[in-house]
Amino acid sequence: MKRLLVIRFSALGDVALLVPVVRAFSEQHPEVEVTVLSMQRMANLFAGMPANVLFHGVQLKEQSLREIVDELGTFDFVADMHDVWRSRYIRWAMRLRGARVENIKKGRFERFLLTHQLSRKSLKHSILRYCDVLYGLGLPTSVPETSPTRTGKGVGIAPFAAHEGKCYPLKKMEEVVWLLSEQGEKVVLFGSQQEAEILEVWAKKYSGVTNIAGTKSLGEELEVMRGLRVMVTMDSANMHLASLVGTRVVSIWGATHPKAGFLGFGQSESDCIQRDLKCRPCSIYGKKKCKFGDYRCMDISPKDILERIKS
Repeated sequence: MKRLLVIRFSALGDVALLVPVVRAFSEQHPEVEVTVLSMQRMANLFAGMPANVLFHGVQLKEQSLREIVDELGTFDFVADMHDVWRSRYIRWAMRLRGARVENIKKGRFERFLLTHQLSRKSLKHSILRYCDVLYGLGLPTSVPETSPTRTGKGVGIAPFAAHEGKCYPLKKMEEVVWLLSEQGEKVVLFGSQQEAEILEVWAKKYSGVTNIAGTKSLGEELEVMRGLRVMVTMDSANMHLASLVGTRVVSIWGATHPKAGFLGFGQSESDCIQRDLKCRPCSIYGKKKCKFGDYRCMDISPKDILERIKS
């Protein structure tokens, strides 16, 4: 049996986008054994995969790259879906062992044009970029289009993101929670251990609101999302996690834009709430400070979000 190594260490959302690609590949190429190399904390994302998929979790702060290479053994193919210095070291080492290697093309020039308002063209979705890597290895893979199931009950809200340019103001998000509570909705709040204190205040303040931030494993959070009617998220990992389990996502976009290729798998751009401003998008990942200082891209009414949820 041929062996394929797929490398993507982080971030959580990018690894989540890799899941449907690995599943589709393993089903379309049962003659190939797939090993996914990622951070150990990503393991739950690849639970329930076909039998020819293995997960190799690592702790990069505790292991050297040489140790990781020695643990892995040899492969016929290496798909570097990350293209950072750590993944380059591993793919180069595997090439010396005889593997055929290919790496992701991130489209940096196209991203520059988009974020400097020199082009309005939608960029290739990350999932298609992952598929391009496999195609370059002579292992063509197609990922079937999906749509959310919308059959659960309750509304999940994940109000945080890694960067300020992607965060809806917390006071306004609290108003969304209040409006949903007033309408008798069951609301579940998602976040990290560091964000739990803020969310716990909301949970105690409004009826029908539960805070699970920092209380569950990744796998448990996915099961909670699976049971919801809709998730409200930023352009964040939670958008991708909810997409994995087939839950509809109403996503809020500020400095970033769905055109950059990071919309949740199977989600509709009609469920993206965003302002049509000439300065958007100013950033691919939301790291850039607002040139006006006010993040006017996030001047969105809580009632608009509520209406989209109800739709």
